[in-house]
This record gives sequence, C-alpha cells and structure tokens, in this order.
Amino acid sequence: VLVFGAGTDYALLLTARYREELRRHEDRHAAMRVAIRRAGPAIVASAGTVILSLLALSLAELNSTKGLGPVLAIGVGVALLSMMTLLPALLVITGRWMFWPAKPTYGSAEPTSRGFWARTGRRIAVRPRVVWVTTALILGVMALGLIGLKANGLTNAQSFRGHPESVVGQSVIDQHFPAGAGQPVQVFGTPASGAQLAAALRSVPGLTGVTSPATVAGHSYLEATLTSAPDSQAAYATIDRIRDAVHAVPGSDALVGGNTAINLDVQRASTHDRNLIIPIVLLVVFVILALLLRALVAPVMLIATVVLSFAATLGVSALFFDHVFNFGGADTSFPLFVFVFLVALGIDYNIFLMTRVREEAKRHGARTGALTGLSATGGVITAAGAVLAGTFAVLGTLPVTFLTELGFAVAFGVLLDTLVVRSVLVTALNLDLGRWVWWPSRLARQPAPEEELPSD
Repeated sequence: VLVFGAGTDYALLLTARYREELRRHEDRHAAMRVAIRRAGPAIVASAGTVILSLLALSLAELNSTKGLGPVLAIGVGVALLSMMTLLPALLVITGRWMFWPAKPTYGSAEPTSRGFWARTGRRIAVRPRVVWVTTALILGVMALGLIGLKANGLTNAQSFRGHPESVVGQSVIDQHFPAGAGQPVQVFGTPASGAQLAAALRSVPGLTGVTSPATVAGHSYLEATLTSAPDSQAAYATIDRIRDAVHAVPGSDALVGGNTAINLDVQRASTHDRNLIIPIVLLVVFVILALLLRALVAPVMLIATVVLSFAATLGVSALFFDHVFNFGGADTSFPLFVFVFLVALGIDYNIFLMTRVREEAKRHGARTGALTGLSATGGVITAAGAVLAGTFAVLGTLPVTFLTELGFAVAFGVLLDTLVVRSVLVTALNLDLGRWVWWPSRLARQPAPEEELPSD
C-alpha cells in the first residue's frame, strides 16, 4: 500500500512537470531534462524524507516495528529509482501521444492565472492572515477529539471487526471458568525462594488458584489465575501488583511472565518507541527541508502545519472510532504509525509545493511565487493525495480493527493535508510572511518587485 501510493505520487509529479515542459520545448528530450532538473530535487527529497523516517523505526524496541522500517524503506527506495529512471525513459520513448487525447503542443503553455487553484489563491491573498488564523483554529478544534482517543490497546475480541470462532469460543469459556483460565500468570525465581514467592502471590488481589512452587530447570516455578480478563486493563494492573510483590522478596530474582505480562510489556515498549521515534522523525524532516529550501523559517512553518494536521486527524479519528464505528479503542502503536505515515508522506506535498514556490519567487517575488506555485501544483498534488488516500482506504476492507483504523486515519489525514493544510494554510502563511519565509537565505533579502494580484 505504501509503495504503490508513494510511487504513484512521484510518478504524477514528474509526469505533470514533463507535460508542462512539453508546451515550452519542441524537443521532448529537452523537456524531460528540464522536468527532471526542476522536479527531481523535490521528488528525491520527498522520498528521502519517507525513507529516513521509516528507517527511524529501526530504533524501536519492538521487533515487529523495528523489522518493518527497513522493509518499507527499501520499497520506497525502489519506487523512487523506478520513477526517476524507468518512467522518464518510457515517457520520452512514447512521445506526446502518451497524453492523448489532450496532447500538449509546443507553444501552448497554459497560463497559471486560470483554474480552480489560481482562483483559490487569489481569494486567500485578499486576507491571508485571517485565512491562516481561522484555518489553524478550526484544525485546533478538530484536534480536541484527542481527549477521547483510547490508544491503550485492544482486547482480543476488539481486535476483530467481526466474530471469528476463536472469539466466540473464548466467550463461552469465560462463562464457565475464571476470566484468566487458560492464560495463567507465570512466576520464576530462585529455588530457595519458592515458598516466599507463593506467599507473596497469595497476598495480591485479583489472583486465584496460586499453585505450589515446583522446580523447573533450576528455578522455582509458580502459576496463578487472573480473576479479570487477561487482556483487560484490570489484568494489567494486577500484573504490576504481582511484580511489586515478588520483586520485594529478597534474593528471589523473580520474573513474571505469561500472555498478559507480555501484552503489558508490548504496550509499554510501544509507548517508549513513540516517545523516541517521533522527535527523531521531526528532526530528520527539519534537516531535509532546511537543506532543500535553504531556509529555516519555511521548515519550521511546514513542520508546524503537518503536526497540526496530524493532531486534527487523530482527533477526528477518535470521534469516528468511538461514535461511528463503535470500536473499543486503538492499538498502542496506532499513534506512532499514523504519525510516521502522515508526517513523512504529508510533508511530500509541502515539498512539492514549496520547491515550486521558491522557484517562482526567485523570478517574480514572494507574493507571485506563492500564487503561481499553488496554481501550478494544485491539480497534480490533489490527484496524488487522492491516490494515496485511496490506497490506504483499502485497508478499511480488512477484518482487523487496527488496519481499519490505520487506513481510515491515514486516508483522512492525507486528504486533510492535501485539500486544507497545503492549499489553504501553507499558502496563506506564505502570503502573510512574504519573503521572510525564506530567511536566512539570499531570497529573504531580495527586494520585492512591484506585484499585483492577477485579475479574475
């Protein structure tokens, strides 16, 4: 899903720029050279952002997350290689008829002052500060839904959207046996501490059926049955109490295991991974943007808008999960994966937009650059966002709750970023900040030419 969506994005950006250059160059080889020179840095920077963000997952504690990062990064790298080598060759070989029935003809350059996105830019330019403040406030209100996001794990039953036989069978067992039957808590300790560990276990509320200590492979081994469902928050709290109790036994070197303990440790590892990887991804994105745009203000502005979009996406997703889909919550890794996909992929569209804005600003000034950049890239970026959102929305057809939630959140976030954040919020900020968005580069000190808004 990721490779297909990202690869299509890169293909659309290059093809759109090539089509644009075919109207300016009679020779299609020359048109492709210019297209690659102009669009190539943005595509490479976008893919680099995604690849490095995914490689940051390698720092995770969870092996499932750690192993996923390099696999996804390799996939995006192969997509980038294909779009920058095979695709240009095929486009040049096939010629202009590839765009039939609306083949671009030499000398028929389309004016950037027409079209939906050009009109949108002119409307924003009337009062850009009012537009970006209002948009930011609306996104902030959407982010308030984060209060209801329950990303503390899903029970086994909640992990499926239907009722598979395993869940039905477990519900039958729960009706006739203690809730934790079949998934006992396991405690290991030194051989001499068996009796003390048994006494400590019997003092912990939420347990029943504590066994007598047995010697297994040179260790004291005990089992106990949870009175709460083994995948519930109450059971996790009981595991913490068990660990406190057995660790207090001197010289026991006690370890607490079992499925419930494993799930609890997975949740905490997910929290650790999220707190570690999110700042690293933000730093990687900032560095790439600063190098590409040769500025410091623009990267800060773009990262702030994407993070606001991410928060709004999680807020809206939480409302839909609770009140529309009636899911029991979200997986503990849900915020991390949504962040990595949305920030790494969402920043793509800002890179596509801002590289074109910078190109136009160098020739025509910051104001005209912002408007021309939006009108020139608006259509292709919207199409790319629609493709990416569609590919992730397919995950919603799967019976696994986590994948459905991930697909919904990423699809909604990509559309929000494409249609609102990139087109409205970023453009309004560009117009309001003017040439200072490029500080401290030379472009920020370039005198602004006399600019007028194109008339409707």
